[in-house]
This record gives sequence, C-alpha cells and structure tokens, in this order.
Amino acid sequence: MTEEQAESRESYTPRLTAAAREYLGRMFPDGGAPMLSQTDPEFTERFDNFAFDEVINGGAPEGEEPLDNRTRFMAILATLLGCQGVDQFRVMLGAALDMGVKPVEAKEIVYQAVAYLGIGRVFPFFDVTNEVFAARAIALPLENQATTEPEFASRVAAGEQAQVDIFGEGMKGFAASGNPEYPQINRWLAANCFGDYYTRGGLGLREREMITYCYLAAQGGVEPQLIAHAKANMRIGNSKAFLLKVASACLPFIGYPRTLNAIRCIETASAD
Repeated sequence: MTEEQAESRESYTPRLTAAAREYLGRMFPDGGAPMLSQTDPEFTERFDNFAFDEVINGGAPEGEEPLDNRTRFMAILATLLGCQGVDQFRVMLGAALDMGVKPVEAKEIVYQAVAYLGIGRVFPFFDVTNEVFAARAIALPLENQATTEPEFASRVAAGEQAQVDIFGEGMKGFAASGNPEYPQINRWLAANCFGDYYTRGGLGLREREMITYCYLAAQGGVEPQLIAHAKANMRIGNSKAFLLKVASACLPFIGYPRTLNAIRCIETASAD
C-alpha cells in the first residue's frame, strides 16, 4: 500500500445525506451512535444512508403517510428479538426510548416475545433491557401490567376472549378444542400466550399483533403462523398497507430474503 493510499484510507469520512445525518442525530442526541464509522467508514456510509434516509423517507408508496417513529421503533425492537440481534437491540433500544417508545412498551415487547421465541432466546434481552434502563435511571421493576389472576380459569377465560377479539367468533371454545393426543397445547395457547401476555396493559391489541408479526417475520420458517397473524392484523385494523410499511421498516435489520417472505405472507393473507 502506498503512503497516499494509506492516508486516503485513514482520512475517509462517510458521506451521509443531510436526511440520514438529521435522523441519526435524533436517534442518538448524546452522540451515542455505534462507532463503525471509524473502522468501517465505507460500509457506514452506504448502510446509514439506506437505513436512515431511503428506508425512512421511501418506505411508503407515494401518497401514503410513513410510519410514525414510535411505531417504527417498536417494530424494530420486535424484529431484533425475532432475529436474535441482541447487540443491535442494545443500540436501538436507547434510540427507541429517545424516539417515543415508553419504557413499559419496550418491556412488554420483550415479555410477549417469550410466547413466540421461548425464554432460551429472549433471556439475554432481559439483561440488555435492564442495563439500558439502569443507565437511564429508569427505576425497576416497572408498574405492574397484569390484568388476570394467576389461577388458570382467570387466564384462560381472558385469553380466549382476546383470541375472539383478534381472530373472530370462531375462537370461542378454542381452549377446549384440539387434538386429543395433545389437548394441553390449545389450553396453554389461550391461558399463557394470550391470557398471560395479550391481556396485559402497556400495549393495545393492534400493537401486540403488529409486534407478533415482526417476531414471526424475523425468525423465519413459521409461514403458517405468519399468514395467520398477518390476517389477524388486518382484521383488527392494521391494514395491508400498514403491514407492508412495517416490513419495509424492518428490512435493514433482517435482510431481503426474510422481508420478501414476510411480504408474500401478507399477500397470501390479504387474498383469503
């Protein structure tokens, strides 16, 4: 390498667009952005201009309103849980709090992920969330959000009602249905997945269905469930256009294959 080449490499500064620079400034008002710009300036230039300008400002068809920042960052947090992006989650959680996501909303996104990803994959995100909260002097534990009692009957009744509210009247009696070889699964879905999580405060049903869509889209390989929840999203008011904007917002964090697969599932759900 010539001396001139070395000097050029050392002095290279990412050429960020004004829009990307402004958005990153809002995400990291205290200058806490990742330091890849020093070690990987060319990558930073292309990724930041794409993720924080083109995706922000071009992620909706002409005439459609872009996602509001709070919704965008809720979707990003759920997506990072789904794809196991724990290091990026740490970075984006701080940004999310600065962009309008409340601490209780961030916590609920982590809690609900357990039903779709399992504690084995979610546990590290508890540690990260608590560390970020502690650094921001957010007192823990947060205010209780449970609306059901610990007893099974309370949880299954409330959970089944949430299923009816989301999926329709056909879900009545769901907890008592299912294959007699494993009848516990439908009972647990009603009592645990929906009764323990969807009935909590902090997030509404439309928000909970949106983040569920993000968990599923990001983890991949769960197309039947992704189609079902895309359909449920549309049933309770999260339109096809809205879900497509969510998919676009999450693309930089999960890549093209899983995003295109998620879009195909939206198309399938909307056609039924």
